[in-house]
Amino acid sequence: MCEGRNCRAPQVNYFQCQERAAIRGLAVKSSFRLKACRIDTWLENMLKSDPRVTDVLRTSAPPDLAEIFEPIREDLQAVEQQFVQHIESRVELIPEIGRYIQTSGGKRVRPALLLMCARLGGYSGEHATLYASVIEFIHTATLVHDDMIDDSVIRRGRQAVHSRWGNDITVLLGDYLYIKSMGMALTVDSLELVRLLCDVTLRMIEGELYQLTKAGIVNLSEEEHLEIIRKKTAYLFGGSAQIGAILGGLPEEQQRALRDYGFNLGVAFQLVDDLLDYTASEETLGKPVGGDVREGKMTLPAIYLLQQAGGRARKLLEAIVVERSFRQEAWDELRELLREHQVLEQAFERAAGFAAEAKRHLNGFQPTPELDALKALPDYVLARDW
Repeated sequence: MCEGRNCRAPQVNYFQCQERAAIRGLAVKSSFRLKACRIDTWLENMLKSDPRVTDVLRTSAPPDLAEIFEPIREDLQAVEQQFVQHIESRVELIPEIGRYIQTSGGKRVRPALLLMCARLGGYSGEHATLYASVIEFIHTATLVHDDMIDDSVIRRGRQAVHSRWGNDITVLLGDYLYIKSMGMALTVDSLELVRLLCDVTLRMIEGELYQLTKAGIVNLSEEEHLEIIRKKTAYLFGGSAQIGAILGGLPEEQQRALRDYGFNLGVAFQLVDDLLDYTASEETLGKPVGGDVREGKMTLPAIYLLQQAGGRARKLLEAIVVERSFRQEAWDELRELLREHQVLEQAFERAAGFAAEAKRHLNGFQPTPELDALKALPDYVLARDW
């Protein structure tokens, strides 16, 4: 069993110990068999050339998020406390909904990114927890607005905010969270960081608008889908890492490296989320499966399927995506086609490529517990059960 920095297991020629969970994540998946899957060529070569890799696959466990976040556990607790503090208002409904959202769960990956990147530069002061809270406020605002736009009834296993309180209140609450986040950021005298936050937020809104213009279009290209992901997800990941690097006083070259790390991590994160929409249970996902195609969104598995399966896939996707006719029989047939043409594995390979690119941007940093945690995050993203 891998024990991180204390691991005494024999080293494999092709990768370091902390990368073992990622390799396992590539192979050990539900309905993702080692013999049948289309893994990256480099992994196949490793399996052929060194049998010890197989032992790694059998014994390594996917990284646990709580363990990854252990170096910043107290900081994340402070972020939770700040969320409660800053959501207070004389309008009782605002803290009521705020507590409802906060207690519904969430991984806190974005604020954790900021905190770890700040610590990478040796900074762990109160500005880091403040800006991490700002990031969580912005992310929460996007969630409540997105759920309303998509008419998603469930979020994290609970009623979505608009389902419980209505659209009017949800619009205003999302606006409140956006403005509140900028007000919090302005309490620190850093115009550079406020500009960065504004830029990231604008790109996210652009991404939502761009996605709406592409809804119901079956012939969406892979590049168009990736552009949606970059704007809606990756820029906030990258911005979180960059703000941490700035707070840590790191040189500009390392700031850019951490920004690019976060950006690629964000793309990988969303691509795996796209897979989960086809493969996870509603209990695991925290919302109904098949939500993307129900809402007229073509994601990478559907795009790849259309390229390979031809007319049969097109007929199904047009019925679901364009006509919004979602029947269980059609959904079952679509999932069968996905398995038959192995497009889930292909989409996963794409996510793995972005995860590997994220790790590459960490090469110039000195070893620290925070660097280990940042290296483990892409492994965690890939190891989520899909």
